[in-house]
This record gives sequence, structure tokens and C-alpha cells, in this order.
Amino acid sequence: MNIFLTGIVDNFTLKVKKNFEIMASWRKVLWHINKIIFRKKREMKEDQSILNKLTEGSIFKALVVLSVPIIIANIFQTVYQLTDAFWVGRLGEEAVAAVSLSFPIIFLLISLGGGLAIAGTILVAQYKGKEDQKNIDFISGQTLALMSIIAIITSIVGIFGSEFFIESMKQEAAVNKDAILYLQITFSGLIFMYIFFVFQNITRGVGDVKTAMYIVLATVFLNFALDPVFIYGFWVIPPLGVAGAAAATVGTQALSAIIGLIYLMSGKEGIHLKLRSLIPNWTAAKRLFKLGFPASIESSTRALGMVLMTFLVATFGTTIIATYGLGTRIMSFVIIPAIGLAMGTSTLVGQSIGAGKKNRAEQTLKVARKIGFLTLTAAGISLFIFAEPIVTIFIPGELNVIHEATLFVKIMSVTFGLTGIQMAYIGALRGSGNTKLAMNISIFILVIMLLFASITAKFTPLGYYGIWIATPVSSILGTLIAVFYVEKTNWHHTKVT
Repeated sequence: MNIFLTGIVDNFTLKVKKNFEIMASWRKVLWHINKIIFRKKREMKEDQSILNKLTEGSIFKALVVLSVPIIIANIFQTVYQLTDAFWVGRLGEEAVAAVSLSFPIIFLLISLGGGLAIAGTILVAQYKGKEDQKNIDFISGQTLALMSIIAIITSIVGIFGSEFFIESMKQEAAVNKDAILYLQITFSGLIFMYIFFVFQNITRGVGDVKTAMYIVLATVFLNFALDPVFIYGFWVIPPLGVAGAAAATVGTQALSAIIGLIYLMSGKEGIHLKLRSLIPNWTAAKRLFKLGFPASIESSTRALGMVLMTFLVATFGTTIIATYGLGTRIMSFVIIPAIGLAMGTSTLVGQSIGAGKKNRAEQTLKVARKIGFLTLTAAGISLFIFAEPIVTIFIPGELNVIHEATLFVKIMSVTFGLTGIQMAYIGALRGSGNTKLAMNISIFILVIMLLFASITAKFTPLGYYGIWIATPVSSILGTLIAVFYVEKTNWHHTKVT
């Protein structure tokens, strides 16, 4: 009996001990989870405190906190186009050529829209530095109204003009047909693209760089899933081929625009979009256009260069068109860190000038210049090493295109570090309101690239290799001219508000 009782007691004691051990283990797990959550909350509060007051503290940390979410958002924005290239590449060389003919126009539209929206960033950032909430809300509404009007006009012109543009390149009938339809569908959804640009830029102006990133992240994954459905067909959806890629992209961009509008009207993160602010105001529109038009031209010079170079490239046949299309898509993806840094620099410089801290604006350029050079140099080295496998992902099996595109990508990657320096200068000039100077620098780079490519491609034994070399040549000369002009001006003494 004693033995039996002893066994029950021992068994009970053992269970209690195990329960306590389990509870202790769970307490440790919960303690670690609490610790992680607390640390994350603290980091978020630190980041938010930096964003709330960008005119104080570490410039490097402020640039990183601003630029990294913008870079991530821009990477996923570019994935829209890379996703199309990935799925369309499975349809063959002609399909890739069709999208390649369309891409420079689409890139031009993106650049024009993004440039016009930059005016909103500049004014909102400087009003944020002055802590002028009324004008932040007003400028936000006026930017959205102006961009919507421009989008509608551009869409109408683009839908009816797509056939003229594509057929002027005199390619194969099958390539032309797909390219025209791809462009027309893209133009029909242009207003959604531009509305989201406005959302991105004005939220960046007040320092909110994460919301746009989350929206883009979600819709890009959706686009990746929808592309094969519309391209190859599924259930009741017929196979649309190249046009399906454009349809999927427009649909997800529409979703992004709707989410952005709801967010702005909710009054979160320092912006409250009101209906009365959407009524066009001539004085505000004139000021936005005065800042935005040069910024739009500056932003679109790279895209315009691609459009004009496509005419030159088209004279060398379908393989070279596909090569140029793939190379420029990869290049547009790799320089995103520099573009993100430029946007972060614009916000920081704008708020510093708005707060009257001109020395901080000047120091911001110096820090951004170093970050841009080191980041893009690293990206260029990586791309040079892995050029062939990256190209192969997008057009497997097409050996001629893979060979030519690999060489093109390697040549371009040599001077990426200089592109990082250029973009730091461009970002600082935008933030200060010196959009005309930024435009002049970009036009100079474009002219050099077009002249060098045209002369070497048509009048020297280099042929189309002269087009590949034109990019690094224009980067070297463009960086020199940017440093020369900017260092000789009092760019940081501008105050557009």
C-alpha cells in the first residue's frame, strides 16, 4: 500500500515538474517574442521620429530611412515590367521584340508622370519643413487634379497614336500587331498609373515612404499571378498573348490607385485630401507646372533616349531589338537604388530648405553623393559578373539574343557608380526647386549619348556595338558636367514656397 501511494505521489510530482518545465519554456519563448516585438516597436518609433523631424539629427540615417523603402517600392514597380518580360519570353523572340518596341514608350510615360508629380514632392516637402498643414493638403489636391487631366489627354492621344509610332519602325507584321495592342491597353490605364505616382510623391514629401512600398509589394505579387492567366488563358479567360500581360498590369495598377486615394482621403500621416482641393486652381497649377515640367523633361530624358535609340536599334533587325529591350529593362532595374536615393535626397533637401537650414541641405548632397557612388559601383560589379545567367532567365534558349544582351549589359555596368553620383545631384537640385538646372544636365547627357550612338553605329565599323558603348560614354561626361555646374551655383539658397 505504501509502495502504491509512493508511486502515485512520485507520478504526480513528476507531472507537476514537467508542467512547470513546460510553463518555464513557454515563459522563455514569450519573453523572447516580447523582446523582439518591443525592439521592433522601438525601432519603428525611432524611424518615425526621424521621419517626423528630417531637419535634425544624422543625415546618413535620415537618408537611409527615407531611401530604402523608396528603393524597395521602385524595385517592385519595375518588377511590373520585368514580370511581363519573364512570361512573354516564353512566347518566343517575336513576342519579346513586340514588348521591347513598346517598353521605351511605357518607360517614357512613367518618367513623364513621375517628373510632373515631383513638383508635388518639392512643394509638400518645403511646406512640411515650414509646418504649413493647410498648404500641404491644398498642394496634394492640386497635384492630383493636374495629373489626372494630363493622364486623360495623354491616354486619348496615345491610344490613337500607338499604331503610327509602332508601324513607323517597319518591323514584321506579327511584331507590330502585338506591340500596338500592348501599347493601347497600357494607355487606357494611364490614369491609374499617374494617380499612384501622385500618391507616392506627396506622401514622400511629408516623409511617409513605407505605405507606398507595402501597396506596390502586394500588387506586384498579384500581377505576377495574373500575368500567366491572361497571357496563356485559364478556365473562362481566353489566351490573350502579349496583350494579356498589359491587361494584368493595368488591373493591378488600378487597384493601387484606389488604395492610394482611400489612404489620402483618410487623413493619415500628415495629409488629408479634401474634395475642394481637387478643384483646379490656375495659380497653383501654374506653379506646379513651372516646377514639374522641367522635372518631367529631366526624368524623361533617359526614357526619351531609349525611344530615340529604339529607332536606331530597329534598323539592325529583330535580334538586336530584343537585345536592346532586355538590356535596358535590366539597366532600369539596377539603377533603382540611385533613383530611390535621389528621391530621398529631394525630400531631405526640401524640408531642410523649408526650415531655413541651408547648410544641412548642402551636407545632404555630399552624403548622398558618396552613398550613390558606392551602392551603384557594387551593383555594377555584381551585374558584370552575373550578366549571362540574368539575361538567360528572361529569354531561355535564344542563344543569339543571350550572347548580345550579355555583352550589352556588361558594357553598361562599368559606369554605374557615376550614375549614382549624377542621381544624387539631380535629387538635391529637385528638392531645392532648381528643376531647370537638373533638366539641363539630363538633356546634355541625352544629346551626348544620341550623337555618339548615331555616329559610331552608322559611320564606323563598330556598328550596333557603338550603341552599347554610348551609355558609359554619356555617363562619364554627364557626371563631369553635373559636378562642374552644381558646385559653381548657390543651388541650396532656393526657396520655392
